[in-house]
Amino acid sequence: MTFKICAIGELIVEFLAKEQNQRFDQTGKFIGPFPGGSPAVFADQVAKLGFSVIFFSCVGKDLFGRMCINRLKKDGVIIDGITSHSKANTGSAFVSYKNSSERDFIFNIPNSACGLLSFNHINENLLQDCNHLHVMGSSLYSFRAIDAMRKALDIIKSKGGTISFDPNLRKEMFDIQEMEQSFDYIMEYTDIFLPSENEVSYFAHSIGESEQQTMQTLLKKGIKHIVVKKGANGASYYGLNEQNKFTMIHVDGLKMHSVDPTGAGDCFDATFVSLMLAGYPVKDALIYANASGALAVSKKGSMEGASTLIELEKVLSRSACHI
Repeated sequence: MTFKICAIGELIVEFLAKEQNQRFDQTGKFIGPFPGGSPAVFADQVAKLGFSVIFFSCVGKDLFGRMCINRLKKDGVIIDGITSHSKANTGSAFVSYKNSSERDFIFNIPNSACGLLSFNHINENLLQDCNHLHVMGSSLYSFRAIDAMRKALDIIKSKGGTISFDPNLRKEMFDIQEMEQSFDYIMEYTDIFLPSENEVSYFAHSIGESEQQTMQTLLKKGIKHIVVKKGANGASYYGLNEQNKFTMIHVDGLKMHSVDPTGAGDCFDATFVSLMLAGYPVKDALIYANASGALAVSKKGSMEGASTLIELEKVLSRSACHI
């Protein structure tokens, strides 16, 4: 099946703490810059798999912005939707690690070039052949950005296209009121929902509800496919079969030494969504997505762990997972 994916949101540089438990209020060493931003990593991973993807964002007219654009272009992302601004600098994130999976962030996104992304930056002509939009919760950081996302969503949905949504909740961004308000709107149009395990309770109908109960409620509301990402413990798929009966598929995770978990969920999303759109069976798409997430944590820098289909097949051939 021929398809083209659109992703919208933050394209930033990341600086990573060299030492674990390195505090932001004390002098320490950081490495970087690395190109990053959840939707940018998603787009890069789609392109590395050999599928067509266009990315919309704003960067500054600075060396950070140039580095980010050049990286996406080199990996095959269509960069025509990226605007370089002279009014603001490229966004940034500083990352500190508590352990192999827990991190703290300091983001400069709403006040950076990313914060200028708006309705007018979404060129309808560039969306003519797009039939899927991927939305990251972290990209809903202002009314302007939400308007841009809605414009793309309306265009793609009006043509019979599909939407995937990763809430990508970050405690550092909870004080952005617009973000939370936009979730309900996005969920109404979502076809593929991709929360992490610790985000499930946020979407529960009542306190104490099980993961399965929450998934059943969301499926009844019209979402077609749900994948709960569980890191090293794999992933669980929830959906309705042809007889409209509830179905669940679980795939175990791959064991991989974790160097940097940042970007792993984005790579997982990109691989699962791309392969589903390409016609892969759900279980196979899950297996590849797990491998994609596992490879992503093995390298420093959220975009550095993006992998090709051949690289994923090599990892899977060495594991107990068979396609």
